[in-house]
Amino acid sequence: MERILVIGASGQIGAEMASGLRQKFGLENVICSDIRPAGSWSEEGPFELLDVMDRTALNSVVEKYNVTQVYLLAALLSAVAEEKPELAWKLNMEGLFNVLELARENKIQKIFWPSSIAVFGPTTPREQTAQRTITEPNTVYGIGKLAGERWCEYYHQKYGADVRGLRYPGIVGSKTMPGGGTTDYAVHIFHQAVKTRAYTCFLNEDTRLPMMYMPDAVRATLELMDAPADRISIRSSYNITSMSFTPGEIAREIKKHIPDFEVIYEPDRRQKIADSWP
Repeated sequence: MERILVIGASGQIGAEMASGLRQKFGLENVICSDIRPAGSWSEEGPFELLDVMDRTALNSVVEKYNVTQVYLLAALLSAVAEEKPELAWKLNMEGLFNVLELARENKIQKIFWPSSIAVFGPTTPREQTAQRTITEPNTVYGIGKLAGERWCEYYHQKYGADVRGLRYPGIVGSKTMPGGGTTDYAVHIFHQAVKTRAYTCFLNEDTRLPMMYMPDAVRATLELMDAPADRISIRSSYNITSMSFTPGEIAREIKKHIPDFEVIYEPDRRQKIADSWP
């Protein structure tokens, strides 16, 4: 039986990934962890307070639960990373290294680590972006994700680590609020439409970005992890996409249901990040 550790289980993706995994493998076989107390997680199944940068603590949790798979979903996201570049590099890279080392030492059998569209940059072709193309990110988060992709490939080639990943676009879900990303508006706008009938958007009305519905992202991830190892030809991270839209398009759709909903567009520093992505 698989024993799965979800690191970052209190986050936007982590919470719903953990829920999907527990439905598939059972409550007791999916251990949720986060640097913050999680409340409901501790009641529904195993939960551990865990800092992924603490290698000793990470090893202890893996040994305690006989973990076979790790889903590493703890990260400092794009907008916050620009404000705290040193912390972002430390958290995003040291956390990955610590998990990759578990695989190198044969303490775990499989890793899921998500990359991002942030690996692309202003020089990347914007239409039909290929799997292998120009990756010249100009954000702290993107630089870290690109480095992480190369380390995942390296650990697979040199040590045989079974590491798998997807380049997530913006993820739209309803259960957990996002924190610190450039595509967060696509979640916040719905909540504010219901609560206040008004939203101030930090991107321009016509900023088009790739997005994916959270259940689709979870399903794609679980299908990737279920695939036989010999069918996985890319160990850095696969491109994945679903749809693309703009803040203006979302606002117009919401207004069909909430006619008095109003959006004010006040682009901030996140606009520059969004403009760099295909």
